[in-house]
Amino acid sequence: MNFALGFRVKSGYAVAVALSGPVAAPRILARRLVQLSDPAVPETRQPYHDGFYKQQDDPRELARRTTIVKRCAARAVTALLKDDCFGDLRCRGAGLVVGSVIDPAKVGNLHIRAHASEGRLFRTVLAEALKPHGIRCDISVEKVLAEKAAKRLKRSSAEITQTVAALGKTLGGTWRTDEKAACVAAWIALR
Repeated sequence: MNFALGFRVKSGYAVAVALSGPVAAPRILARRLVQLSDPAVPETRQPYHDGFYKQQDDPRELARRTTIVKRCAARAVTALLKDDCFGDLRCRGAGLVVGSVIDPAKVGNLHIRAHASEGRLFRTVLAEALKPHGIRCDISVEKVLAEKAAKRLKRSSAEITQTVAALGKTLGGTWRTDEKAACVAAWIALR
């Protein structure tokens, strides 16, 4: 049996949800927080920022920060895939949910450009960290995720919402928007 991962990519971390089972009746295996930055190096959480409303311009500093982010992402993905909850299961694919895929070079405002650069960095390093494990990635922008899920899963949006809510209840505790998005991405990847 296989499983699929879904990630809601944020700045410095991602919320991960793993699903197994047939697409018609998915089962939740885990939800985890995956660190894509180094808590001991706070500037790696927003590496393109240099304080409030300022963009980091120093190429050497950016290279240092992004190198740390790449290393953290690779370590975090390897640790996630070794989690005991997966046993002998094999990951068949992953879905990454992001806020935007805008090209930072096309953003005029420097502060917003820094956010766009971080969005691109974190989704890219996560996809690259999954690659050596043979895991293909599908990237979805959050605002079109529901429409994409309905088409790919051949279900109504209401049915998808209901199933995702029921899956969250099996975990207990809170089941937030980011976790739901990661769950939908995992379900699509399970296909």
